[in-house]
Amino acid sequence: MKAVVFEEYNTFPVLKDMPKPQPGSGEVTLKVAGAGCCHSDVSVFQEYTPETGTHTKPPFILGHETTGWVDELGPDVQGIKKGDAYLVYGPTGCGHCPHCVAGQENYCSSAATNESLALGLGRNGGMAEYMTVPVRNLVPLGDADPIGAAPLADAALTPYHAIKASMPHLGGGGKYALVIGLGGLGQIAIQILHALTGATIIATDTKPEALAKAEAKGAITVPSDENELKEIRKITHGEGVNAAFDFVGIAPTIAAAQAAGAAGSRVTVVGIAGGKAEYDWYSKPWEQELMGVYWGSIPELYDVANMYRNGQIQTEIETYSMDDALVAYHNLVDNKLSARAVVLPNGRP
Repeated sequence: MKAVVFEEYNTFPVLKDMPKPQPGSGEVTLKVAGAGCCHSDVSVFQEYTPETGTHTKPPFILGHETTGWVDELGPDVQGIKKGDAYLVYGPTGCGHCPHCVAGQENYCSSAATNESLALGLGRNGGMAEYMTVPVRNLVPLGDADPIGAAPLADAALTPYHAIKASMPHLGGGGKYALVIGLGGLGQIAIQILHALTGATIIATDTKPEALAKAEAKGAITVPSDENELKEIRKITHGEGVNAAFDFVGIAPTIAAAQAAGAAGSRVTVVGIAGGKAEYDWYSKPWEQELMGVYWGSIPELYDVANMYRNGQIQTEIETYSMDDALVAYHNLVDNKLSARAVVLPNGRP
């Protein structure tokens, strides 16, 4: 089978032939429907080193946003039907700590000593014609389109987790939410905020086309420039927002999220650009919380799949054939994508 393989640190992945994987105990083999290209993949092959990439040691097949149809069952697997479509939960933990038992493998207590972070991040993922998946990591899609569903595994699950954690700040009337960064995750976050809250949603970005998309989804948009905070304060009648979600994660966007907050607000940094936050007693809102999040849980991915089936979440994708999978990654690196790149290793059904 064809697969996109990360073979060496600081080296672009390669497209090569690999043996078709066979399911082991408690696993199935999926015929991959769609595999999303994520900036996390780019971090793995462009930025990580043997010292920083201890959980993503090459070689392995990329792809942690994956959907597919059950092709083969492991020897002891029951209750799974061949041909059914599933969304793959990516994180892989130890399986027995309190977090893993609760379906929160993204926060596994043994993360520091685990050999991998996720399917496609340290162990073989879905950027291939076939992949093996633990049954525990399968989330049913029913009759929903599996190709459009591929980005849900990260690009929807991550903002869903962040928003759910901030619900105490958004409950009740007259609340305001701020979304900073209107790429794939930010655009889905707007849809999730609409579905889960009655908050007025304010969205900021430097790109006019991204602002236009957010406005079409019902957000009040503010260009990210020197007047950004003044406009946000005007919209919120001087109070500031109750919850801010930074999908960029550089120092200026974190600072903007903090400055835009009301007293008792929460700032959630979702973007992994590595920016550092600052605090001083005199200028920051009283009792403001600052937190970071990583991915989401299996139960939350079930929620996301249900929202997708019910039409509350729609994904924006650009599809690529398996032969053009590396083109998709080059376009991601060169910032040429206008939507989430999804590779179709087995073509359209």
